[in-house]
Amino acid sequence: MKNKSLLLIIVLIAALAVLFFATRSDHRAPETVSIGDVVPDFELIDAENRKIKLSDMKGSVVLVNFWATWCQSCVDEMPSLENLSRNLSGDASFRMVTILYKDSLPTAIAYLRDNRYTLPVYANPDSSAAQHFGLTGVPETYIVDKKGILREKVIGPAEWGSPRAVQAIRAFMNEPG
Repeated sequence: MKNKSLLLIIVLIAALAVLFFATRSDHRAPETVSIGDVVPDFELIDAENRKIKLSDMKGSVVLVNFWATWCQSCVDEMPSLENLSRNLSGDASFRMVTILYKDSLPTAIAYLRDNRYTLPVYANPDSSAAQHFGLTGVPETYIVDKKGILREKVIGPAEWGSPRAVQAIRAFMNEPG
């Protein structure tokens, strides 16, 4: 009887140990960055199936905007993003990245074309970008400085073409890389 009880206890301890270590391995979610943290690298795919990484843009201020065609606030925000993009597109120290969230690339490309927007649009199939930023919904926008550090986080739509927004982004662009 003692041997059966001891064996049962050993089996239970072993099972708990296996469960403990199995859940601790590579199944952890990526760490969410906060303002002041270096943003972990992630990979995006454009309409021509070309891949680009956040690290490819180091040395530029990167405005990362998550959006979807089904999101009315996102659609309302698009003209101001387009205005900002056109205003700063000639400067190599600025990059705009719009990332689809729970939407398809062909749908987004058609929407942008139909509305004569020239914004770059990307997919992030593994959702690592949304996980790194701790995305809670769309639209959400993040400004990453030249060194890859998260400097701003804006939840909800904003007026990106306003003089104040342009001035704030230009201030980041004027910082040393």
